[in-house]
Amino acid sequence: MTDTNFIAYEYLEQRIPKAMQNAYLDGYANFGWTVTDRTPDLGKNTVTLKLKRDRSLPEKAALNRLQKQFEQEMASAALMEGSKTSIPTMVALGVGLLGTAFMAGSVFAYLGGFLILSIILAVPGFAGWGLAYLSYNWAKSRRIAKLAPVLTQTYDAAADSCQQAFQLMH
Repeated sequence: MTDTNFIAYEYLEQRIPKAMQNAYLDGYANFGWTVTDRTPDLGKNTVTLKLKRDRSLPEKAALNRLQKQFEQEMASAALMEGSKTSIPTMVALGVGLLGTAFMAGSVFAYLGGFLILSIILAVPGFAGWGLAYLSYNWAKSRRIAKLAPVLTQTYDAAADSCQQAFQLMH
């Protein structure tokens, strides 16, 4: 092997959300990275990427800065994507717990001999249990509508970082 064939590599290992792995792979390719291994993490909803690239890239400092911007935008997008279901889940749990509180009041009223009060408290209790599912769907559709423009801007900012990196590489 001669000196002209020698390539020194640098390596990177990233844990990313499984649902966003294609976006990450497309993005990292613009920074000169190639995938050497892609391993799903057991028991988690993540994937570990092992990447490598030529250590002697031109404009490496600018590439690293752009890559950091890309990673920050993608991390922000991942948090927003996760909140599409986590916040509606909290809303549904709250409604379900409120229904449970009414049912507990109904049981205590029944045990105390207040049959009419028990029936009155049981109605919103059952309604709370039934509305938990509907409130999840309602909160999820509202959350998706609220996040759609922000997510678009975030993905566009990540794509801009990738485009600038691609221009530096070529």
